[in-house]
Amino acid sequence: MKKLLCALALAALPISSLSAQSEVDEVAAAFGTLQNVLDISLSPDGSKIAYISPAGDSAEALVIIDLAGTAQPKPILRFVEDDQRLSSCDWATNDYMVCRIRVIRQEPGYLLGFSRMVSIKSDGSDFNILTESNRVGALGRVQYGGGIVALDLPDDEDKILMTRQWVKEFSTGTRLANEKEGFGVERVNLKTARRSTVEAPDPNAVRYVADETGRIRLKVQQRADNTGRSVGRLDFFYRPADSERWQPLTRTKVDSQTYDGFYPVAVDSKLDVAFAFGRNDGFEALYTISLSEGGEPKLFLAKTDADVDGLVRIGRQRRVVGASYATEKRRVIYTDPEIDAIAKQLSAALPGQPLINIVDASSDETKLLIIASSDTDPGMVYLLDRTAGQLEPLLPVRSYMNDRQLATMTPVSFPAADGTSIPGYLTLPAGSDGKNIPAVVLPHGGPSSRDEWGFDWMVQFFAARGHAVLQPNFRGSSGYGQAWFGRNGFQAWETAIGDVNDAGRWLVSQGIADPDQLAIVGWSYGGYAALQSQVLDADLYKAVVAIAPVADLEQLREESMRFTSGRLVDAFIGRGPHVRAGSPAVHAEAFKAPVFLVHGTFDQNVDVDQSRTMKNRLENAGKSVRYLEFDKLEHSLVDSKARYEMLKGIDEFLEESLN
Repeated sequence: MKKLLCALALAALPISSLSAQSEVDEVAAAFGTLQNVLDISLSPDGSKIAYISPAGDSAEALVIIDLAGTAQPKPILRFVEDDQRLSSCDWATNDYMVCRIRVIRQEPGYLLGFSRMVSIKSDGSDFNILTESNRVGALGRVQYGGGIVALDLPDDEDKILMTRQWVKEFSTGTRLANEKEGFGVERVNLKTARRSTVEAPDPNAVRYVADETGRIRLKVQQRADNTGRSVGRLDFFYRPADSERWQPLTRTKVDSQTYDGFYPVAVDSKLDVAFAFGRNDGFEALYTISLSEGGEPKLFLAKTDADVDGLVRIGRQRRVVGASYATEKRRVIYTDPEIDAIAKQLSAALPGQPLINIVDASSDETKLLIIASSDTDPGMVYLLDRTAGQLEPLLPVRSYMNDRQLATMTPVSFPAADGTSIPGYLTLPAGSDGKNIPAVVLPHGGPSSRDEWGFDWMVQFFAARGHAVLQPNFRGSSGYGQAWFGRNGFQAWETAIGDVNDAGRWLVSQGIADPDQLAIVGWSYGGYAALQSQVLDADLYKAVVAIAPVADLEQLREESMRFTSGRLVDAFIGRGPHVRAGSPAVHAEAFKAPVFLVHGTFDQNVDVDQSRTMKNRLENAGKSVRYLEFDKLEHSLVDSKARYEMLKGIDEFLEESLN
């Protein structure tokens, strides 16, 4: 196994043009390089693994390892076009993989994303496109190329269930050659790509959920107005085990990031229930809803101090074995006794890697694929053979971190101006006494998100460069209940940004941060928070870094109206004076600290025009601003060279601004 581990580590090293010329080059290259394992899965018989790994700065390769054979990594699929990304791959059989490819196209005035499903044999042969192509005469384009509904079908080894988007077609005049329209499900042959309809297309459907046997039990409909924009309502339907008829289950209100009501996500055929998330005393909880008789949801698992927001599923049938929540660290409550016993054994065997995730399993669940990590360990992939009682290391998630000393992340809390205790995580440079040193406040994205304890490549980069890092879970973060989330980080921006600024003040008051070397860095909503912090207190931070930030809320609303989610984004932003007051681009004249902006031109989360607007407003106001733009990169800048250039640029900017 040691030989295999070395081979895998070497195979996973990205083919990159990065070369270290100095300490900052070396550190930026180490933390900017993408992780070795982007996605990983185990074959049904447990004899092979497949993982997606970087192949160059921005490309990905699908690599197969035959554990029962030569155990040598074999790349079988790679896309060289810079606008095609390999996002996920699953074993459909012991011989065939099913993968999703994402593509972004620049249309006049906006970006349009597409996905396509393909199959490929594990030896690299027999490549098939599974997504049905538009035929001549189609009255629209298919953006979403389908998704896996079920992998294991009784007596259908070479077939899977896939969703499909139908569009109408014409032949001559106004006569339609095909009147089918909407979202349905097909049974697709992996070898021939031939298909048959399982669920007829429904114009309002957006999702289907199968149980462990491959029988479709849930359907979700999204209501839209006469322009095609969602009105913020989801209708859930269920199918009893002994019937083909759809029956109403529940109705849920949604906006762009949150929901109000019950949200079914999975089905257990043995219990004949749907698992659904919903509120319990102001916190998100897990419920079950009977699929034999309907009725009121029954509370399955809840906490009084945190949202139960994760469903834990394993195996090819994706059966539910527990749920998770985060307080200071992510915790899992296993409801399956056998899996709970295994988790306890793994915790005892891997005391230095307390974050343990079962990411896949063989069909009989005798072999489990595990990823275990911590704040100072990016993670190791293990194979657990339950029959043999062996736990074998397979592949480091980031092999180039093996010999690097990483900094410890510590849960902390600090008082906001109104006395509220704000949770967060403090990371001090390894070996530092944490006294009067450069510091970075790093608010998270979202805003419907939160930071959690664990390895973070950006946190570790700043710590390696001598900065203390504080990640505040400000009010408006998710995971702490509805009262903490409040009216969200845009509508209640003064509270959220006030907490972010109080994080910086606390670092100074504790003697951790040198007040003249205090910076703020954020990505997405975190970038918005970094910019808006200047509007509340322009003297606090001496440097501002905003990556893919929202800069103008009204502009964000207008941009969103190009898409079907426009009304949902509009509701999340809200209406009123907070829109103008909460837009940093409107208040460029208030800025005192220099600003560094970073954005990718293919960002579908936050349009690149947000950063361009901010740059122009700051320049017009005579402020100090730098701008780094990456062509054809998305929101997360998934590109080793780009991340290296970004980290190096940020480091140089902070060195100049804080000294």
